[in-house]
Amino acid sequence: MRQSVNLLTILIATILLAGCSANPDVPKRRHAPRPVLVPASSGNPYEVLVVAEDSLWNGFAGKALQVVLDKDVPMLPQREPMFHVSHIVPAKLNRITNIFRNIIILKTNEYTTTPRITYERDVHAMPQLIMTIQGPSANGISTFITEQTRIIIQNLTAEEINRNAMLLEDDYNIAFYRKCKEMFGCELYIPQDLLKMKVGEDFLWASNDGLTTIQNICVYSFPYVSEKVFTHDNFIRLRDKFMKENIPGENPDQYMTTNHDYVVTRPISVMGRYVLEARGFWKMENDMMGGPFVSHASVDTVNNRVVVVEGFVYAPEKMKRTMIRRLEAALYTLRLPDKLKN
Repeated sequence: MRQSVNLLTILIATILLAGCSANPDVPKRRHAPRPVLVPASSGNPYEVLVVAEDSLWNGFAGKALQVVLDKDVPMLPQREPMFHVSHIVPAKLNRITNIFRNIIILKTNEYTTTPRITYERDVHAMPQLIMTIQGPSANGISTFITEQTRIIIQNLTAEEINRNAMLLEDDYNIAFYRKCKEMFGCELYIPQDLLKMKVGEDFLWASNDGLTTIQNICVYSFPYVSEKVFTHDNFIRLRDKFMKENIPGENPDQYMTTNHDYVVTRPISVMGRYVLEARGFWKMENDMMGGPFVSHASVDTVNNRVVVVEGFVYAPEKMKRTMIRRLEAALYTLRLPDKLKN
């Protein structure tokens, strides 16, 4: 058993050095309280206010930014843009508009030699991100924005997930937290409205059991035997096993499974630990139900096991971006036994 953990340590170090540590999409939580005189930021999650002159916004630079922000959220059954975007000219940036939660300032600056992105946080409100994209020419900014597509999306998305994770750690489902701690020795903070709980063997499931939209979080674990468990196919095989056993349909031949044609996995780093992130579609065997899921698989080195936390949504004919991102934020609050406070 000890040899397995040592092999895992080498695997994690190799993957992190290979590129996970460069991923800026992993939240870094901050718990600074908002001063009394600082207003709360306005706007809804995943809304972005772009401040730019009309000539810049309607030209190549503005078009390039619109293409980036309008990209589809991955692994959703219908098209949904990454962000909802609105635009104002700099003259309209005042005490009312400058408290927006996500602001991108787009401008030319003849004193810069090359295009660049800078970031400021909590300048006029909390929580707030102000991203300034500037360069000596509009054409140069346009090319730069296209080259920085991944960075722009990841930083805005991470900011929103981070905010939601911080909120959950202050306002969460206490009953689920205690049950997760009892069963797995882990901390996990999930939304309060996921009140319905089901306990299985090494499996815990919470749901809001809504009438038209159902949001769910589940946790399950199994022994760690090899790093091969973190391969794409093995992840799907194990997910299918746990879901079949624990999430049945109305009839005996109905149970949750994975749509094998629509799953993407990738390694990420969360608070310094290796995580296999998976996104895809679930479906109910012999039924018409289905929807998106996102999961994180990590190794609990104290107990030499893999812990998987997953969020999934059932919301037919409804937009699912904000719902699945809300559940995804909860996954980032997971603390394994080696990271718990004594």
